[in-house]
Amino acid sequence: MSKESPDKELLDALHRISEQYCLQEGGSHGPDHSERVLQTAMAMGRTMNARLNILAPAALLHDIGRNQESRSRGDICHAERGAEMVIPLLRKLDYSEADITAICHCIRGHRFRSATKPESLEAKILFDADKLDSIGAIGIGRAFLFAGQIGARLHNAELDPADTDSYSTEDTAYREFQVKMSRVRGRMLTPIGQQLAGRRHEFMEIFFAELNREIYGSELNGNG
Repeated sequence: MSKESPDKELLDALHRISEQYCLQEGGSHGPDHSERVLQTAMAMGRTMNARLNILAPAALLHDIGRNQESRSRGDICHAERGAEMVIPLLRKLDYSEADITAICHCIRGHRFRSATKPESLEAKILFDADKLDSIGAIGIGRAFLFAGQIGARLHNAELDPADTDSYSTEDTAYREFQVKMSRVRGRMLTPIGQQLAGRRHEFMEIFFAELNREIYGSELNGNG
């Protein structure tokens, strides 16, 4: 089985499909997110001798079910739905059934809260590449962008995230940090992912500590 990246014609076709679906969602899960995940995954894959022909379509198409999850306000799992949606699309591009199965596994397993555990090297790389884009400076920007998309307020450090709901006015960037982003570092599946996540985690700690100081006035009360 070839490990080479798809040729330009096939890669262009995958980009067009990715953009078609990701533009429907836009915001923090727009085409720019999938492109960053692709670049990170391919760089990791080359270093780790992964199957680039599996990684490329999985990275570009991993979020094509996201719009359906958003419209259902979380009732639909975009990873599961995306894996279902991608099958006929890949068949039209003449992917083998074995490769389609491998790509679908990557997509099913990429979600932080997914019931599917990434088993293959490619699935683990996609998981890490996607999670790296959810933390650090990029992750903070995306968290605020998503909060704006759903109408959440700026900050709610005084609330226990267990008492708040996803897709609500309390689904803030800080809630995302508490519920997901702060845990990513400990969930990475590859050595490269673990190294990069450690550095990005440190930056997030600094950022949200500063946000709390500015919003709650501790810098003016001699506590900053």
